[in-house]
Amino acid sequence: MSDRWQYDPDPALRPVARTPEVRFDSAGVPLLGVLHVPAGPGPHPVVVLLHGFPGNERNFDLAQAMRRAGYAALVFHYRGSWGVGGDYRWSGVLADAARAVSAVRTFDPAFGLDPGRVAVVGHSLGGFAALHTAANDPSVRAVAAMAAYDFGAMAAEPEVVRHEARAMFGSDLLPLRGTSGDALYEEMLAHGPLWRLAGLAPRLADRPVLLVAAGNDTVAPPPLHHEPLVAAYSRGQRFEPVTLPSDHAFSDHRVALTRTVIDFLDRSL
Repeated sequence: MSDRWQYDPDPALRPVARTPEVRFDSAGVPLLGVLHVPAGPGPHPVVVLLHGFPGNERNFDLAQAMRRAGYAALVFHYRGSWGVGGDYRWSGVLADAARAVSAVRTFDPAFGLDPGRVAVVGHSLGGFAALHTAANDPSVRAVAAMAAYDFGAMAAEPEVVRHEARAMFGSDLLPLRGTSGDALYEEMLAHGPLWRLAGLAPRLADRPVLLVAAGNDTVAPPPLHHEPLVAAYSRGQRFEPVTLPSDHAFSDHRVALTRTVIDFLDRSL
């Protein structure tokens, strides 16, 4: 058989880029993820990429672009979502995000990951979880939150505003198990001030923080979910606020979003 179609990369690009499935436990529940590993021996800085609720947009385009830029990117599902065992809870998302950061430091050494250079990037609910994860783990080198949904701020809003959140929670349950819109709503109210993202500012003041808002966002409107964070985080040494004129998913600004995040990572890791 002819070998003319065999792929023989430059030695500097060995081992080749790959996309292995990875599994790790969180509170006894196996979580499923995909690791986007760049070509070359590394050591590669690592990005834990957290998706939102319920996870229809998983930001794989960002993961692929991060890999091209030299970052290993982990995308995974939280417990109770998309076929993963356990019950879905906001608090479970926070615990799973923290566990993912610790897990990437123990992955197969053959992946060539750098456990000392880990960043967390999240969208919507994932942005909320990213900021909490970084605030609770000083070893996280940098954090970026895109259209972060501030559950703590929403819990303090008048009932008529909260009702919209309650309806949204109940409308997106198909990929989830062990929960309900009412259960998620009550959990948000129960944690209230403890979950406010502005309150995390002192613990993040000495690290790079990127907040990307969507100017046309109707899910996490900037006046409620972004602007109070800008005011609280502006005292940080390396805080960067950005607003893109797009919707909650940055549907028509994905390239600009990707460039913004990768440029931030390049300067932070």
